[in-house]
Amino acid sequence: MHKRTRRTLLVVAGVLALLALAVFLRSKAPPEAARLLPESDGIIYFNLKPVRTFLRKDLKPPRRVPEYQEFVDATGIDWERDLDSAAIALHRMPDPAGPNGPVAYSMVLTGKLTGKRLNSWLESHAASRELYAGHTIFSIPSENRTVRAAQVGYDMIAVSNFPTTEKIHSIIDRHRTAALPFAGSSLLSSHYHEVPLLSVAWGVGQIGLPFSESGAITVLGLSLPLQDDSTIIASLTPGLPLANSVRLRVEEIAPDEAKAASQAAALSTIVILARDVTLQLSGNPANNALREILKSTDISQKRNRVIATATVSPGLLSQVTNSENSSAQPATPVTASASK
Repeated sequence: MHKRTRRTLLVVAGVLALLALAVFLRSKAPPEAARLLPESDGIIYFNLKPVRTFLRKDLKPPRRVPEYQEFVDATGIDWERDLDSAAIALHRMPDPAGPNGPVAYSMVLTGKLTGKRLNSWLESHAASRELYAGHTIFSIPSENRTVRAAQVGYDMIAVSNFPTTEKIHSIIDRHRTAALPFAGSSLLSSHYHEVPLLSVAWGVGQIGLPFSESGAITVLGLSLPLQDDSTIIASLTPGLPLANSVRLRVEEIAPDEAKAASQAAALSTIVILARDVTLQLSGNPANNALREILKSTDISQKRNRVIATATVSPGLLSQVTNSENSSAQPATPVTASASK
């Protein structure tokens, strides 16, 4: 073989190897929206495209209240149709009883969301504007908070109701390095590798903050033996075959094995008691879903970790979603963020 030909083949092989490595690293990297999030106490992520595909045949279009219809007409954006993913950072506030509440949010939303019509809507609702790194940040007052929003990419919006501009500035700064597959916050670097592959929704860190009451996590009226500052890795993953089930997994990192054993025992007791209670509840979709989840819930302990797993059918999930759609309306990210 001619030396030049051999050299060319070696160069091509090297390029292909680098491309393969880049694709592999990208597959292991957190989603871009999550990588843009600022430093936070917890992160929650939803990939809505596969969820829509998963439940498409069972979902019914929601009824729209006039305010939401006005937003759709003004911007051309329908969150039910156009939002593809949402990455949410949770920020603990130093004074839970203060004007900013117990937790603030910073969000990166992706999909068919941006454009001149949204920009006009933000302009008309903003009390002030800031130009930062080539992006306009709109500050919109809502329920004693200031919500900041900016279009950071052709398909991406950043929203934050943190009291200062620090968090939304961080999102815009991180957007410059978004191509780096393992860029992101320290929380993401520490725990994303523990999120199961193919999860359509997941959370890491202190994701119990939104459910916190007096420092404890309360879900559906039940006070769990977990503190709201517990480090948790939670995920929702389609089962195999895809049409059969959705697997919920929640893992808490306890201070030590003894604490993990105590919490696992307490959670097992709560699950047993809750199963008995749900048998007496009416058969609406939400109660049916809770009953099914509790029926399949398993609590286990591995060293200093407490692991809860459960499964639920897609059909029942769609029933709950349709039931909620009939009584609740989507909000703009500004309204949703500000109301917390």
